[in-house]
Amino acid sequence: MSLKAIAKQLGLSVTTVSRALNGYDDVAQETRARVEAEAQRRGYRPNTFARRLKMGKIDAVGLVFPVHPVPLSNSVFIDMVGEISRELARHEVDLLLIADDDLADKHGYMRMVQGRRVDALIVAHTLDNDPRLQQLQATGFPFLALGRSQLAQPYAWFDFDNYAGTYRATQQLIALGHQRIAFLGENNTQAFIAQRRNGYLEALAQHQLSHEYCRDMPPSRRAGYQATLELMALPQPPTAIITDCNSHGDGAAMALQQLGKLTGEQAVSLVVYDGLPDDSIVTTEVAAVLQSSRAGVGKQITDMVLRLIAGEPVEQLQVLWQPDLTSGETLRAPV
Repeated sequence: MSLKAIAKQLGLSVTTVSRALNGYDDVAQETRARVEAEAQRRGYRPNTFARRLKMGKIDAVGLVFPVHPVPLSNSVFIDMVGEISRELARHEVDLLLIADDDLADKHGYMRMVQGRRVDALIVAHTLDNDPRLQQLQATGFPFLALGRSQLAQPYAWFDFDNYAGTYRATQQLIALGHQRIAFLGENNTQAFIAQRRNGYLEALAQHQLSHEYCRDMPPSRRAGYQATLELMALPQPPTAIITDCNSHGDGAAMALQQLGKLTGEQAVSLVVYDGLPDDSIVTTEVAAVLQSSRAGVGKQITDMVLRLIAGEPVEQLQVLWQPDLTSGETLRAPV
């Protein structure tokens, strides 16, 4: 079905029909509505490639994520990516996943930039001093960072207040009377990992409490499980544990449940960043630091990247979301 048929049916020029379907603002609202209704009735779909060439847009956004470590094993990250993809699709924009190996000589995301295969990039799991963001800023290519970094010029970013999440959780445990508080954290240099660890350390320092129970490890259930067993075998084990991801949290919950210390009179308080994963075999409702709904995050990030593509100043595209702390069944005073 061609534009000519629609134009003939409505008594309009082919140019007017084309501009109406492509969203130009010089077409009257009533005319646009008539054209869109007729196109829908006929099942007309525009030539997407031709439209992209004419308007200078690709209608695609790339999401860059690191190969080391692999965030695709993280259910929280996958859920967020799914929501972003779903929201972009509502605007007929495709989301392309780009794995970036920081050890490689060439980076896949730069091929996308140089070949103009995407309109913008979303860069996940940023570093404090991130060479990817520095390179993109030097080329002038639009990007939205998922996390804050140290850059010479302003840039668009979306982030959770990761520091506040663990800081508030630690302060709450201290207020309940805990003095031996463990922390299970990831062993990499990504910015959000450091922020979560620093929130915990700062809260302890303000109360002159020891951080001897702080542990760094790979983000896996096995690591969380093993670290928790080792901590609980100490002569003076911790009375509370905070984990910086739900993989660690699930492992810690399984270990505490096995030891009979997840519930009951001898229970250890457990706070899990992002809560336990949906497929956890632990049914106890644990205390959690939550970062809002995945749907809400997807809509926020999609809105920001579309505004970025439209040319909105990056200074107006900087959003910091605050986390919430839920008590569950595992936030209690020490025995």
